[in-house]
Amino acid sequence: MRVRFGRHAMLNCPTACAMNRRICVFCGSSLGRDVSYATAARDVARVIVRAGYGIVYGGGRIGLMGVLADAALAAGGEVIGVIPRALSTAEVAHDGLTRLEIVESMHERKMRMADESHAFLALPGGFGTLDEVGDVLTWRQLGIHDKPIGLLNHRGYFDPLIALFDAMVAEGFVTPANRRLLVEAPTIETLLPRIAPTPV
Repeated sequence: MRVRFGRHAMLNCPTACAMNRRICVFCGSSLGRDVSYATAARDVARVIVRAGYGIVYGGGRIGLMGVLADAALAAGGEVIGVIPRALSTAEVAHDGLTRLEIVESMHERKMRMADESHAFLALPGGFGTLDEVGDVLTWRQLGIHDKPIGLLNHRGYFDPLIALFDAMVAEGFVTPANRRLLVEAPTIETLLPRIAPTPV
C-alpha cells in the first residue's frame, strides 16, 4: 500500500479527526442524469463535516465521488481516499485529498475503507456502489463489524433495492432483524443522526 498526503493534509488534525471519527461514503463515479444528484453529494459532504466527521471514500476525482470530496475539502473537512493501483491514473485519482492510499485490489480497498470508518453511507451510484453496500451489509450480518449502514434515498433512487430487500424478508431469505441493519432516509439531515451521532 502506498500513501500520498495532499495539499489538504492535516498533520495536526482537529479533535474529531484525531478521534478517528469518519464516515465511509459509497457513491457513483458518474454524475447521473439529474443535476440534483451532485447537489445531494455536496450537501452530504457539508453536513458530515459540520457534524465533526471526516470522510473516507473511493479516492476518485470524477463523478459524484469528486463532487463529494471537493465539497468536503472546501468545508475544511478531512477526506481520505482509497483507490486500487489500476485506477490510480492521473485521470481518475484525486490528487488533492488529505490522504490518498493506493492499494493492490478492490477487496483491499473495501477493507481499508471499512477499517478507517465508524459508519457507512451509500449515495446513488452504479454496480460498484451496489457491490460495496452488499459487502458491508453482509459483513455486518456475519458479525465481522458492527458499524451502522445507511442509504441516502435521494429522489427515491433506491426504492427498487429497498423493495427487493423487503421481498427477501417476505420470502424467508433475510430475517427482519438483519433487514433492520440497513436504514434509509431521503435526506442527509434525517439519515446522519441514525448512523452517526454527533461526536463528543
